[in-house]
Amino acid sequence: MITPAFELSQDPDFLTIIIEVPYARASEFDLYFEGEDFKFYSKPYFLRLTLPGRIVEDGREKASYNVDKRTLTIRLPKESPGQYFEGLDMVTSLLAPKKSRSAKHLVEEIGASAVLSEEEEEEEFEWEIEQTPYKETAESFPPLQYCYGFGNLRSGVFQRLQDELSDVVDIKNPDKTPLCERRKERLAAEAAKFDSDHYLADFFEDEAIQHVLKYKPWWVEAHEKMMALQGESHQKHDSNTVVVFTEEEKEQLRRFTNKSYLLDKRSRHHVYLSLIDILLAYCYDICVNEGEQNVESSWNVRKLSATLCWLECFYDIHDVVVCFGRRVLCYPLHRHFDLVTRALNDTVMILQLGRAAVLKCLLDIHKIFRESDPAYLLNDLFITDYCVWIQKTKSKKLAALSESLQKTALAKSHLGFELEELEAAALLVQEEERQLKAAAAVSRQQLPSSESETSDSEESSSTSSETEGSDSDEQESSASEDGKINSSQGVLQEEGTGPLIDCNGLRQVANTSMVEVSDEKSKASLQSMSVPGKLIEELEKQMHTAISLSEQPEELAAASCFALQEQEENHVSEPDKYSEASTGKGNFLEVSSKANPLLFLCSTNEDED
Repeated sequence: MITPAFELSQDPDFLTIIIEVPYARASEFDLYFEGEDFKFYSKPYFLRLTLPGRIVEDGREKASYNVDKRTLTIRLPKESPGQYFEGLDMVTSLLAPKKSRSAKHLVEEIGASAVLSEEEEEEEFEWEIEQTPYKETAESFPPLQYCYGFGNLRSGVFQRLQDELSDVVDIKNPDKTPLCERRKERLAAEAAKFDSDHYLADFFEDEAIQHVLKYKPWWVEAHEKMMALQGESHQKHDSNTVVVFTEEEKEQLRRFTNKSYLLDKRSRHHVYLSLIDILLAYCYDICVNEGEQNVESSWNVRKLSATLCWLECFYDIHDVVVCFGRRVLCYPLHRHFDLVTRALNDTVMILQLGRAAVLKCLLDIHKIFRESDPAYLLNDLFITDYCVWIQKTKSKKLAALSESLQKTALAKSHLGFELEELEAAALLVQEEERQLKAAAAVSRQQLPSSESETSDSEESSSTSSETEGSDSDEQESSASEDGKINSSQGVLQEEGTGPLIDCNGLRQVANTSMVEVSDEKSKASLQSMSVPGKLIEELEKQMHTAISLSEQPEELAAASCFALQEQEENHVSEPDKYSEASTGKGNFLEVSSKANPLLFLCSTNEDED
């Protein structure tokens, strides 16, 4: 027999069932419905449904067949008009056979029958599990294998799949590792994996992250629509009015095998909290990939979920949120705290939308893992059971879970990576770099003005050097004139040698002494370029003496020449002393540009002779 594709809808008075029967004969339809049971048969199709509400046969029922679409539409009246049938989109749950409701509970039905469902409805669900410290006794022996999977109902799976183990989970030996050891190893692996440079790079350069945060997945629009409907009617609406399953998803639901799960209170807590962990990882992947699945989607979901990657069991919602936040900052490409917050908000919206939205997300995860090898093992361990179990979950449980998740506060300090200190230090370094750049910019602006000042100083120095050069040229010109005078003096000495011999030997001596005096004066002037003021006064006296000699007769002039020669010999050594003293004091004797009067005196006497 083939289970046909079908779809259910409702209005206040009728339940509508649409069945696709492309290979059936329209004249061979068999229908049966009473209370919560509905059965349809038309070779080769058979459909049996357990409805969430009661229907009645009162003559208002109606069936029609569409030849073009090959569909059979059946309208069945509700026993209580206006009653709302919940969970019409939970296909796997509708296909389940009717449970035994006898007073004596069957062993295989105790956990999943209506008895536990009624207990769940009566008791207020507490999301904090009371923990008792473990006490080791002599009679306690470690189990041969530790459990994992959905509700911790599986064990021994990875012993048969050692080759695929490293590609599926991070824990090395799940069957031999207790829960406490799994958590220790997970925390140590996360601490070793955290990269502060990667985190700070995403913290400061967050253009790509801000872009993906603007993406709105399908549940955002569905949540807005649900809130709008609730605002108009002031009543709660089920998610099947805003969440629509695709044909592929409906086909997958029909393939699932209905199961009953024997879960105690503690196991149910683990299942609910692990569901949050899986949905958080899925919401992160949808956000960063903007709704498009890629080859990294399978890795993202299972790596960010400690339930899937480390077979972790949680005890409260805060542990789930902290664990997810740590893994987001350690493993994926985009590591930003805003992505953690965004995933939290998205998970709250999905839980508020109800079972249909949660089931749609689980079906998408099932598809991601089914197409990834060897991640399909996680479907067998977790996702398939979640898809079947969620269809039987009460909506108020998910509403309470979403409310508790929404109240859970998460700060960066909870993650244990000293994020606030890292950010403060990075901001301080950034501020210092900004100040250095500002100082460099100011120095570059001041550089042109300093260059202009430097050029001005160079111009002034060149002007002063030119001035000093002109002064030195003047000094050189005066020195050259003195040299010419000295050379003319030598010429006069040679020319006047003959005439001076005739003056009884006096003229010759006088001229010789005068030449010697002039030579000694030139030597003294060359030896000491800087002479004190006393030497200048002495030279002035000698000049006056020479001038007075030029006015005397020749005989007196000759005598004066001898006297002058003696005075010169006495004072020859004095300029050396003065020059030595003046060298330390820094005084200089300027060479006079005036002609030596002694030379003129000698030349005048020669002309007269």
